[in-house]
Parts: sequence; C-alpha cells; structure tokens
Amino acid sequence: MSGGEMRSLLQPFLLLLVYERPGHGYDLIERLAGMGVPDVEPGHAYRVLRGLERRRLVTSSWVPSDSGPARRRYELTPEGLADLETRMSALARLGSVLDGFLSLWRKSSASPSRRDPHVIPRP
Repeated sequence: MSGGEMRSLLQPFLLLLVYERPGHGYDLIERLAGMGVPDVEPGHAYRVLRGLERRRLVTSSWVPSDSGPARRRYELTPEGLADLETRMSALARLGSVLDGFLSLWRKSSASPSRRDPHVIPRP
C-alpha cells in the first residue's frame, strides 16, 4: 500500500490502538509501526488525533511523565467505540473483497502465459 492509502486508514488504526490501550501520541505512532504502518509523520498523526477529538471519538488529558514534560494521553469515548465498530464492519467487507482479488491474482499470475506481459493468451 502506498503512503496515501495507509493515511486514509490512519483514523480506524488509531481508534483501534486507543481502544486496545490508551496512550500518548508517540506511543501510538510506535504501535502503528508495530502493526506494519510505516513512516507515519508525527504531525499527521497528531492532526488525525485532534480531528478524532473534535468529533468526540477520543478524549485527551495531560498526564505527568517521569522522564520529561507531561504528555497528552488519548482515550476512546463511547462514540469512538461505536464509530470503530462501524468502521470494522466496513473494513471486514473490504478485507473480504481484497482476499478475493488477491486469490484471483495468485491464480492468474501462476499461469505460464501470464508471466510474459507481451503474450496474449488464446481462447
């Protein structure tokens, strides 16, 4: 997936991570990387988190840190959980479509005539 496609999924990914365990921005960015979402710009992640907060899907509060300044900690709201559940249903349907697409690709690309893009198969 390209960066743009991953960015479009950043909202549900962040909602899921906050649902799993509330955290601060850099913690969430590190956890995104652990999910296989590469190179998330911190500024972009924080803009998405602020947007989620404006929509009342997450709340944040300042929490003192033992190793530096206070950090903003994000938590899911009941509205955020409802939004996440709706998104998960849509993503599950998309996953099903993608599974079918990838299966067709594997089957088609395994055909010897499909390995050379200049070969047009005959019926």
